[in-house]
Amino acid sequence: MPSFRYRPVHDRVAVPLEGRRWPSRTVTAAPLWVPVDLRDGNQALADPMDPERKRRMFELFLAMGFKEIEVGYPSASRTDFDFVRLLVEHDLVPDDVTPVVFTAARRDLIERTYASIEGLPRAVVHLYTATAPTWRDVVLGHGRDELRALITEAAEDVARAAEGRPGVRFEFSPEVFNLTEPDYVLEVCNGLSALWDASPDRPVIHNLPATVEVATPNVYADQIEYMDRHLDRRDGVILSVHPHNDRGTGVACAELAVLAGAQRVEGCLFGNGERTGNVDLVTLALNLHAQGVDPMIDFSDIDVIRETVEHCNRIPVHPRHPYGGDLVYTAFSGTHQDAIKKGFAHHERRSAELGVTPDRAPWAVPYLPIDPRDVGRDYEAVIRVNSQSGKGGVAYVLRAEHGLDLPRGLQADFSRAVQAEAELSGGEVTGERLWELFQATYAGRTGPVELLRWKVEGADGEHAFTGDFVVGGREARGEGTGVGPLAALTAALRGLGVDVEITGYTEHAVPASAHPASVGPGGAESVAAAYVECRAGDATAWGVGLASSVLTAAVDAVVSAANAALGAPGAPGA
Repeated sequence: MPSFRYRPVHDRVAVPLEGRRWPSRTVTAAPLWVPVDLRDGNQALADPMDPERKRRMFELFLAMGFKEIEVGYPSASRTDFDFVRLLVEHDLVPDDVTPVVFTAARRDLIERTYASIEGLPRAVVHLYTATAPTWRDVVLGHGRDELRALITEAAEDVARAAEGRPGVRFEFSPEVFNLTEPDYVLEVCNGLSALWDASPDRPVIHNLPATVEVATPNVYADQIEYMDRHLDRRDGVILSVHPHNDRGTGVACAELAVLAGAQRVEGCLFGNGERTGNVDLVTLALNLHAQGVDPMIDFSDIDVIRETVEHCNRIPVHPRHPYGGDLVYTAFSGTHQDAIKKGFAHHERRSAELGVTPDRAPWAVPYLPIDPRDVGRDYEAVIRVNSQSGKGGVAYVLRAEHGLDLPRGLQADFSRAVQAEAELSGGEVTGERLWELFQATYAGRTGPVELLRWKVEGADGEHAFTGDFVVGGREARGEGTGVGPLAALTAALRGLGVDVEITGYTEHAVPASAHPASVGPGGAESVAAAYVECRAGDATAWGVGLASSVLTAAVDAVVSAANAALGAPGAPGA
């Protein structure tokens, strides 16, 4: 790789910061959020948004609670101009929301921008000019003094057009701030603060973009802290950042910039933007949420947010995208699944101990940084099964989707069948397929023994079992007694030459809502599940029964387990 062609950032721009303070700070409150999807994000789309998509995105921002929204670059296209006019003429901007409009430093463009917001009681006019040496030399052809004069002249035009409009405030972005000499940026920004009379009552926004990310995030934090310390009229300035993601560290740049003194962050939902994108506001805000800090934006239905953004951008969100992707709360790994399953059980117990509902209890579930329900997800897709999954994950899906609480031995036994299925298919084993496989493996298994009719008589002690069986293809009456119905059943089988021993038994009720297919035509309110492990010779096997009565489920499970054990290697005659 010809790495010698590139210079490290410290050779390109000095960062004159000593005694940095940001590394020891913590974030305790959300910054001001400004989504720029309708302008910056839209400029990055191969198929820019039409008016319908723009309006849908704008309405999403309102529903989420954003109070400042960049609505377009009205001097750049007729579509953007008309959209801003639509907001004005149809009174679509709530009283507590401030639109932002973007303009380059040119008089005719500034005039066009003001024409678009005519009638708005509040707005921010956002002026930008690239200031970095490479841009000055290669793109603009201006020296430092000449460019500063151009910016000042444009800023005067911005101020003049706002006379008599106290609801209009000003924003300036020295584009490519992170590659501009700090003393030059400070000189330009301080000049505009004075020109625009920055004050706490009418603050000026100085937005400092990492337009092309070129350094580790700590460098950007140093640059922001330098500006935070040296800006004039600091109480009348809102220090804003606009990181891009060229190095894949845009989120970290924004987080460290806030530690360094930034009060406002511009970005896009899910990070759409030029090249590798703008900073991702979803990740930033939910990172705060995961640290116990209210992001002050509503992410309670992350799927609606994602689907809206995908529709408007016509770009899919990656399934592994932090917090919002389809798979970010899903575990396939067996060790992860086991830990999550145990974490959910612990969370339920802890909620009960505290006397609060699970959605109010402190969250501490392994591998899940936030409760999926916080963002509108349920727990059904938290654990999914493939060849990497273990017994805990398989058991979790059967419990979550079908209400079955498998004993530990059965979990291990069934996981082997699932593993074989997953390796054969080479993909995921869905919940539906998992249920089909479970039934085929354990419920109603046929073999050398068939029970046609039966009855049990007895009370708490001795029971008598009488049944009509088919054994080895021949029908026979079997009778047996024992302490309990199942002991009587195995005695009846022994009388017919079928020697099986019950080595494990558990049962539980399954709500009909969790497993309606098991209830049958009777429409019972609940169904019983019985799990039986039987031994025949050296072979053991599990059987499962599902029925509207516990006894019927238990008898079915014994017969199914007996057939499996008798047909297994090590069974008599096998």
